[in-house]
Amino acid sequence: MPYNINRLKGSIAPVITPFDQNLEVDHVTLRRLIEWQIEEGSHGISVTGTTGEPSSLAMQERLGVFRTTIDTVAGRVPVVLATGSNNLEETLELTHQAEVLGADAALVIVPYYNRPSQEGLYHYFVTVAKSTQLPIVLYNIPGRTAVNLDPATMKRIRIAAENVVGVKEANRDFEQVSMVLATVGRDFLVYSGIESLCYPMLMLGGAGHISATANLMPKAVADLYNLVSEGNYQQALDLHFRLLPLNQALFWETNPGPVKTALGLMGHINPSVRLPLQLPGRDLTERLAAVLDAYGLIAREGAL
Repeated sequence: MPYNINRLKGSIAPVITPFDQNLEVDHVTLRRLIEWQIEEGSHGISVTGTTGEPSSLAMQERLGVFRTTIDTVAGRVPVVLATGSNNLEETLELTHQAEVLGADAALVIVPYYNRPSQEGLYHYFVTVAKSTQLPIVLYNIPGRTAVNLDPATMKRIRIAAENVVGVKEANRDFEQVSMVLATVGRDFLVYSGIESLCYPMLMLGGAGHISATANLMPKAVADLYNLVSEGNYQQALDLHFRLLPLNQALFWETNPGPVKTALGLMGHINPSVRLPLQLPGRDLTERLAAVLDAYGLIAREGAL
């Protein structure tokens, strides 16, 4: 495959989808958030993954977010567009459009709600991968999909479709990460989708992380990768523990409610989500504000 997949390593920031007061996608704010991510050193941009509320977006809205992202990034960093859904035809169309628009890779989630077998997952991902020339990153998030993508299945998928280059493991079963690298190959790009496991996964040979915390502290989350890649392991470990309270706070309730609330407290966005999601209530918001204050984020200069 001609594409240099080493470009896909690092902190790939999963940018939220901002809404305006009428709950329409706010493309102006989206552009500002992406610019900030690039300025702060994020190694790549991803949109409409879990943090981007894809199930709350209509097909055309997702495509609109794709276009704004590709146009704003303008080739400065890799763009990984999340194209998966629980409907094969939608996934194929979104992946096709991502390729046409010039994405660097597609992130394809394990289909949610369907609870497919491993054989079903194999055929699903091979079908998607063979429909495109884009590098494909699998997205394994059992807490959302109720199905774990087994390492042995990933190996079969990779053998059948050489453009399947990695997996985002939003999986609290840390043993899975070692098994993926051992089974699929240690050159397989494995990203952490669990914020508190970003550092440990890098130490195992992970390719980077797709961490919701990057929405708030993009430089620090990118630096975690930079420090490990430079061999500054003690500094990386210290940064891991510094980020830990924030990583935990952002998941006190369902993502991206706390992340959007935090970005609102920082002055970056109008915090809003679409039903059935809800923003955290007053008590949790106050607790979250206290955590942000400890990091100096609420008073941070240069808020968008």
